[in-house]
Amino acid sequence: MDYQALYQQKLTTPEQAVKVVKSGDWVDYGWCTNHPVALDRALAARKDELSDVKVRGGVTMWMPEIAKADDAGDHFTWNSWHCSGVDRKIISKGMGFFAPMRYSELPRFYRENVSVDVAMIQVTPMDSHGNFSYALAASHLHDMLDKAKVVIVEVNQNMPWVYGLTGSEINIADVDYVVEGDNPAVAQLGGGGEPTDVDRAVAKLIVEQIPNGACLQLGIGGMPNTVGSMIAQSDLKDLGVHTEMYVDGFVDMALAGKLTGRNKAVDKGRQVYAFAAGTQKLYDYVDRNPAVMAAPVDYTNDVRVLAQLDNFISINNAIDMDLFGQVNAESAGLKHISGTGGQLDFVMGAYLSKGGKSFICMSSTVTGKDGSVKSRIVPTLTPGSIATDPRSCVQYIVTEHGMINLKGLSTWERAEAIISIADPQFREQLIQDAQKMGIWRRSNK
Repeated sequence: MDYQALYQQKLTTPEQAVKVVKSGDWVDYGWCTNHPVALDRALAARKDELSDVKVRGGVTMWMPEIAKADDAGDHFTWNSWHCSGVDRKIISKGMGFFAPMRYSELPRFYRENVSVDVAMIQVTPMDSHGNFSYALAASHLHDMLDKAKVVIVEVNQNMPWVYGLTGSEINIADVDYVVEGDNPAVAQLGGGGEPTDVDRAVAKLIVEQIPNGACLQLGIGGMPNTVGSMIAQSDLKDLGVHTEMYVDGFVDMALAGKLTGRNKAVDKGRQVYAFAAGTQKLYDYVDRNPAVMAAPVDYTNDVRVLAQLDNFISINNAIDMDLFGQVNAESAGLKHISGTGGQLDFVMGAYLSKGGKSFICMSSTVTGKDGSVKSRIVPTLTPGSIATDPRSCVQYIVTEHGMINLKGLSTWERAEAIISIADPQFREQLIQDAQKMGIWRRSNK
């Protein structure tokens, strides 16, 4: 097959390509760094011709052009699989909504539950075999594109080529239109600034629990990143990576010689992930690097795969938790923050791993805009808050005041343990709350 001839045959302008979108269509923008740029701009220019166009995306890194106009919501509805700060702004504008999911199930959603009229994503330039790499996000893109009636790829020469499992590339034969974009720099995600004393205290407690040869998953946020930095500077060795999101912390560990993956029972020697976002340092590191491997999220987050990885260590953030052990990592009451993502998958998968441990970490307090200090440990979750991790699944909880393991504890033991890692100024009130709820029994401590 003459791949170059096929490429030229399908090459068109963004303005021509987006003419396939009709009012009422479902349009997919892909995931995170793969969201289209030139195609998004061209679609936004057609705003006044269109109505009721439903667009899907997730972990949005920049404001889409289709969402910028004051009357954008009269023409487009944004649907996010996982919210970033940008997604939250679109939702607050009244034209966006969240789609709940366990991230591991997303490919199956496309196979069985949702329709896609047009899919448009950024990809790498085509190789000599006619393939485009999905670059930083294998995620669910293979099943999404397979379901789409029309597939449009926007080539960006700055996208890194990432080696991966089946489901990390698409061939020109399966593409309807090719657009050569403006080659913008890949959107970067910072590390959140210097770690706080609280971040360091929590990270120190977790790093002490990690054995040599462990396999790691880090969530997004300051505390997991601080854990990664501490590991890079520690004496730990022969660590592996199997994670949903690949962040700069893993690059730091790799460059420090901590990651060999030699003890992994599956994908030995490879750092496996569903999608990546970080600084240019990360993008340069993963580009055509055989040490890393992109894979669809129904593989990376599958508890049956995680269970095969001995000493699997999962580290994630939370917004707050209650005295029953329910963890909320998604919303502040009715205000949506992020999503379930893979947190529950990794909490369960780590516990199924021989020697595995899952850690939910958070500061014990949060300071509001008015300067008031509130406890992140609350009697019951605030009405509207989401129980991301049910109390039956949670294992280790860590704050700057200590670490507890909830497995095997009754309700009064849980309440006592949870209160022990709350900020001291709130403990007496939490004890009173626990007494009112019938889950307090003074022990011999």
